[in-house]
Amino acid sequence: MRTAIVLFTRDLRVHDNPALATACANAESVVPLFVLDPHLGKLSPNRARFLHQCLADLRESLRSRGGDLVIRTGDPVTETLRLAGEVEADGIALTEDISAYARRREQRLREECDAQRISLRLFPGTAVVPPGDVRPGGGGGTYKVFSPYYRAWDAAKWRDEVATPRAITLPPGVTVGQLPALPEGESPDALDGGETEGRRRLKTWLGHVGPYDDLHDDLPADGTSRLSAYLRFGCVSPLVVANAARAMDGPGPAAFVRQLCWRDFYYQVVSAFPKISTEAYRKSGDLEWRDDPDALKHWQDGLTGVPVVDAGMRQLRAEGYMHNRARLITAAFLTKHLGIDWRHGVQWFFRWLNDGDVANNSGNWQWVAGTGNDTKPYRRFNPIRQAERFDPNGEYVRRYVPELSSIQGKAVHQPWRLADTVRSGLDYPGPLESHRDEAVWLRP
Repeated sequence: MRTAIVLFTRDLRVHDNPALATACANAESVVPLFVLDPHLGKLSPNRARFLHQCLADLRESLRSRGGDLVIRTGDPVTETLRLAGEVEADGIALTEDISAYARRREQRLREECDAQRISLRLFPGTAVVPPGDVRPGGGGGTYKVFSPYYRAWDAAKWRDEVATPRAITLPPGVTVGQLPALPEGESPDALDGGETEGRRRLKTWLGHVGPYDDLHDDLPADGTSRLSAYLRFGCVSPLVVANAARAMDGPGPAAFVRQLCWRDFYYQVVSAFPKISTEAYRKSGDLEWRDDPDALKHWQDGLTGVPVVDAGMRQLRAEGYMHNRARLITAAFLTKHLGIDWRHGVQWFFRWLNDGDVANNSGNWQWVAGTGNDTKPYRRFNPIRQAERFDPNGEYVRRYVPELSSIQGKAVHQPWRLADTVRSGLDYPGPLESHRDEAVWLRP
């Protein structure tokens, strides 16, 4: 093959990128391309900033190997085919994705490539085990329950990691284009994007994964990888992450690998059920939700009067990230205690999260709400008991709710129970009057 285009989407890396590696191995010239799609204008400010940092880092990695990242703006199919005509490309390489939008893009691209006699090849890379590679009973359909999926996933033959290209040769005369100015994010303490930072964090994390089994739910310890955004944008390969952890001994690495399997589980769910962000997977679990804009606003602002809930919501705004245990607690509070539709929560998290992964954000919201896979419709999380269990000394709450910093120990989880003289000095609201079932969570 003379010239190939590699269309980057959610695989913004040079390490273990099958589409890029195959193109470099089989074509004389390779044109790495990213199209700034107007559809991406819907990205939250945090994710837009993270994406642009990823693209800048990817460009530097490609330049260090003799190539470059070509930037175009517009419809990705139109711009890819236009560039293919300019460089007389023989083929286009694309990493598979699972969202409804990505699949429409892929179908349109295939139709145009067929019409213009250009080869289009799809490659794995967004999951450890691609959706559809393991199926219940070896037949059709998808797994609806996690445990049997995990057994099949763990027993499956994973693909081999591919080598990083040593050299990339652009065809002559290609206008590479410029990235627009780095957009402003909304979260002042958000992580920086890019493969370089993602690989650095992975290396550091692997040195701390040992106690993960004990610490991943511990709110103040924050003993989690913080790799979710890097996985979502493909800055790090999920296969590389899983292989590295799988090669280590102990319950911590095994528990971490299991969490990566949950990520793949929701990917295969969304592949079969693309409307996961807007429609209940289990229709029977969808309730008659309450319409309470005031309570929703208090929840969004971290002013519910329930400290662990408010701490989670404020961490989200400050960092574009929320600890996974806090995600469960805050989601349960909105849906099971305030009785507000889970779709409001999905959209609010999408606004702020750096990761904002459709499959995992929406899948986990539906799990908590009782409408999703492998869920228990009547499961409730008592936020006070959760706080006392996973933040026993109140460190997490005091970190994100400074109004309560003077309260020591677990008393910080129930400030409304303090003496009136103490409570009057706190600039912190009491529990929401609109709370649906106060007796459940106020019980000593």
